[in-house]
Amino acid sequence: MSKIGFPTTCVHAVTVGILKLKLQPWKQVEESSGYVLYIVINISNGRRQGKHDPKMTTIISPKQFSPVEDAENIKTACQGWGTDENAIISILGHRNLFQRKLVRLAFQEIYHQDLLQQLKCELSGNFERAICLWTLDPADRDAVLANEALQKSVVDYRVIIEIACLRSPEDLLAVKRAYKFRYKHSLEEDLASFTAGDLRKLLVGIVSAYRYDGDEFDETVARSEAAVLNHEIHGTGFYQEEVIRIVSTRSQAQLNATFNIYKDIYGRSITKGFPGGDYFSTLRTVIRCIRDPQKYFAKVLRAAINRDGTDEDALSRVIVTRAEKDLKVIKELYLKRNNVSVEEAVARECSGDYKAFILALLGADEY
Repeated sequence: MSKIGFPTTCVHAVTVGILKLKLQPWKQVEESSGYVLYIVINISNGRRQGKHDPKMTTIISPKQFSPVEDAENIKTACQGWGTDENAIISILGHRNLFQRKLVRLAFQEIYHQDLLQQLKCELSGNFERAICLWTLDPADRDAVLANEALQKSVVDYRVIIEIACLRSPEDLLAVKRAYKFRYKHSLEEDLASFTAGDLRKLLVGIVSAYRYDGDEFDETVARSEAAVLNHEIHGTGFYQEEVIRIVSTRSQAQLNATFNIYKDIYGRSITKGFPGGDYFSTLRTVIRCIRDPQKYFAKVLRAAINRDGTDEDALSRVIVTRAEKDLKVIKELYLKRNNVSVEEAVARECSGDYKAFILALLGADEY
């Protein structure tokens, strides 16, 4: 009999197969092929980080499943003369985060091998990258994405902005811990080494922040800071310290109140008429990401698909990171703006196993 300890947080009741776990420290979950799979449930203060409305997600996962059978079927798909990519997609492309963690743990326990290493050995190209990102724990995934963005010949600041501005405070801390564990540097340290001046202050500022993530805001503060932003960005202001302070420390609700009041007072969007240069281009992205994340991601998808040669890195990043959050809303905005669905665009521009996997995450296997 084998025992797998699975640490997680903020879980009160999780249905796996036909068993429901309710606050017991140890509970048998699955018995198959001589293996008994256990999980550990660590209870924290009752708040589930990164919780999202299921109606906004696109991933289609079964309520009942066997992590042991999934692990065995993935191993079978990787054996023989050729890899059965369709079998792998049919499993991992239809498992939610919690289920994927159990499958990975079962695979490790049964075969004494990391599932990710098996996938890397058997798969290749954009398909391998996308499915490995999908299989990673979200914090570890963000750490990998951030490091890849920094290592590009032209640093992709969008990735850093998305992670820093759209993760909860606790999730961002987890990303920074994962980054430090993987790369033996802090994310702030590496980010600072690739940037300079106001751009460095802005990016390090948003990554270092621990924002309040509630819905409350102060209208008086919003009105005052709208005037500060106008003076610093569009007026005679020379230093950007106050802009960086506001954008990197205020909550999303407070900033949106400020942006709305700015438009009411000055009759234009705050990003309208921004000066040129890397700093203001990056600041514009930060503001757009905070102000309307779904609209921002719809534009990222459009830019990734509607170009000479699809940007698979950007396409994979959006689909993989938003499939269990708000991808359904992003798809609706994309369709409204482009008169074609994301599924149709992916089916037209992508091919092979990569296309099949992305379509599975979009909830559209039939394309």
